Amino acid sequence: MRVKTGTVRHANHKKIIKATKGYVGRRRSVFKLAKQAVIKAGQYAYRDRRTKKRTMRALWIIKLNAAVRTQGLTYSEFIKKLTEKNITINRKILSDLAVKEPTAFAAIVEKVK
Repeated sequence: MRVKTGTVRHANHKKIIKATKGYVGRRRSVFKLAKQAVIKAGQYAYRDRRTKKRTMRALWIIKLNAAVRTQGLTYSEFIKKLTEKNITINRKILSDLAVKEPTAFAAIVEKVK
């Protein structure tokens, strides 16, 4: 007696086809192309979860540099003076303060100077 894979294979194909919702053309409906598209999408997602961290840090640094220059310092001077004074606030919080609470940020800059 042979074993038929009908239901298992159908379920696996259905899972892949469901994952291609929103894709264009045959990548959405043809299993062979859909499988390739899902695998590639997973690779992009994995890679870009790491890239996102780099780009966010770069954005925080850009915001900080702009905010600190209005106070008469450069970004590198500001960070150097922060470490000398043992003020450990990360760049994310500092840039958030610079945008949302400029008075608090100005107080931090004055303390550093």
